[in-house]
Order: sequence, then structure tokens, then C-alpha cells
Amino acid sequence: MAKITLSQLRHSYMPAPKGPEDYALKQIDLDWQDGGAYALLGPSGCGKSTLLNIISGLLVPSEGRILFDGRDVTDLPPDQRNIAQVFQFPVIYDTMTVRENLAFPLKNRGVAPAHIEARVAEIAEMLEVTEMLDQRAAGLSPDNKQKISMGRGLVRDDVNVVMFDEPLTVIDPHLKWKLRSKLKELHQRVNATMIYVTHDQTEALTFADQVVVMQLGEVVQIGTPVELFERPAHTFVGHFIGSPGMNVLPCEVRDGGAFFMGRNVPLEGSITQSGTRNEIGIRPEFVTLSESGIPGAVRKVADLGHNAVVEAVAADGTRISAVLHGGDLPAQGETVHMQFAPEQTRFYADGWLASEARGAA
Repeated sequence: MAKITLSQLRHSYMPAPKGPEDYALKQIDLDWQDGGAYALLGPSGCGKSTLLNIISGLLVPSEGRILFDGRDVTDLPPDQRNIAQVFQFPVIYDTMTVRENLAFPLKNRGVAPAHIEARVAEIAEMLEVTEMLDQRAAGLSPDNKQKISMGRGLVRDDVNVVMFDEPLTVIDPHLKWKLRSKLKELHQRVNATMIYVTHDQTEALTFADQVVVMQLGEVVQIGTPVELFERPAHTFVGHFIGSPGMNVLPCEVRDGGAFFMGRNVPLEGSITQSGTRNEIGIRPEFVTLSESGIPGAVRKVADLGHNAVVEAVAADGTRISAVLHGGDLPAQGETVHMQFAPEQTRFYADGWLASEARGAA
């Protein structure tokens, strides 16, 4: 396994890029530690696949270097990087048995038969496919085919990194949770460096110890699932992660405070800077209904059983959501007053977090 370092990495598909808008990847500096479980998360077109292809060697970056354990591999082809990759669609041989599919990457490298047999048995047990080892792959269900594809990526114990490129795309929704759990379990057992690429926040947050959130070719935040939820570094992260996403309200800055519709909104701490676009961010989970607070007309109520999501519209047209637990729910059209938990209320300048938590050094 390997520590992966991306140093001053940029990439453009144009022969002579002139400005930042010409780059599919803006400058990226990242360190992924040996044995870590990481996710690359972002919408389509944000640069995830470009970055994955650069790490795997399918693309040479326009600028910057890629290091595996300090060794520069920027110009090395894929077969010299010692990488295993699992794709969106199962990559297996239908005419082979499950056993033969799992053994194939090892046989290609001349591994001793006894080690192949032991390794295939170990991976089959992890994936819970031991009973189907002698079945032809053609007759397997889609989720079992993808399990075998994952097994082919995991069977080698000498790879630098295992990369998963949206591996659950073709899996039925009711089976996805099983494979997500299995992947997490596999990582804990094999302790390999793993990178999981997805646009699905649930997949990223349940698999990874550290999530790299990307937007428009840039890394906007790296953190644990808890850090991304509780303290988004950018309003995009607040919108993208969470269901519903973070409330973002336009505001004015004066006298050291943030004002929405002329009302001072207490923040988590002091404002460190302001910008041309100033906003307040608050998760719906930290909005409550009370007798005082910001007034709004209820637009819709979604009762989910274990909780309810109430969306109200303030006088200026801003929509504000609240996640409520128990109690009577307001009716559509009713006027409610929304109170924000100050310690969870962030200030953002031009999209970026610009308020300090109380007690921060």
C-alpha cells in the first residue's frame, strides 16, 4: 500500500490554456495516507474522473506531480503504478467460474498456485461468495457480479491503492446498502488504501474516513463526515451534503454583526472578514419554531414519521427549512417564527466560511 501525494496538480484538456476557466482541475495539493479510506465526492463535471484518471496513469497532468510513498510516478503508465480499479460496470469474464475470475489477476503475475488458492478462498469468504466459487459468472445476479469485480480488485495484496469509480451505479437500490457495508468491512479487514469516487453523498459518507468534496475542478473541503455536516467550509458543501441541505440566507454586515431582513442574527462567534456576497448558513436540524424569531409562511410540510421537514418562505422570498422532532406540525400557509441555534449559525463571505467558533484558537 502507499501514501499518495498530489503536488500542485492542474489539468487542462486544451493545448494552450489561458486562464482558470480553461482547467478541468485547478491547483490541487493532497496527501492520502497509507491505509486510509477516502471518497471523492461531487456533482458530474466537477473533475472527479479526471483526477482518478491522473492517479491511475490514464492521463498525464498538465502541471504538477503524483507521488506514491515519495516516488514520482507522474510519467509512469498504469501497469507500472500497481493499482487496482473497480469500475461502474462489472469487469469479469462470463465464461469463467467465480474462482477463475478471482484467480485471474494473480495467475497473470505468476503467483504460486498455493498462494492463489489461499488468497481466492480468503477474498471469497470476505465477499460471502464461497458457495458460488465453481459457478460460471454468466449466471450471477448483477450485485454478485459486482462483488466478483470488487474481489478481482482486492485479491492482489501488493497494490498501492484500490480505486472504486462509482461501483454501485448498476446495483438495485435495496442491495446498495449491503454492498456499502461490505466495502467498509473489507477496508477494515484488508487495511488497503482505498479511494471511492461518487456523486452520492450517502455512499461517500458511509464508506470514507475522509471525504474530499470537489466543485468546478477545485477541492472545497476535506474532512470527516461529521466535520462536513457540522461545519461546512463552503456553502456548496452545505448545500450538497445533508437532506435537506443547509439554509443559506443573504445578509448585511454592520456593527460587527450579520443582519437578515433588518434583524440581527446571533452567530457562532466573530466575523473574520466580509465579502461582496455575505450569507448566513444554518442546518435545518438546528432551526426550531418558537414565538419569536424570523417570520415566514409555511410553504410545505413533509411528515417523515421519525421527523418532519417544514419549509417556510420569509418576506423577501428566502426559503428556510426546519427539521422538527415531535409536536404539532404547522399547516400550509400558516405563519411561523424560526429560531436559529447561535452556536450552529455560520457566516460566509463569497461562499467561504468566515466566522470563528467561540473558544477557537
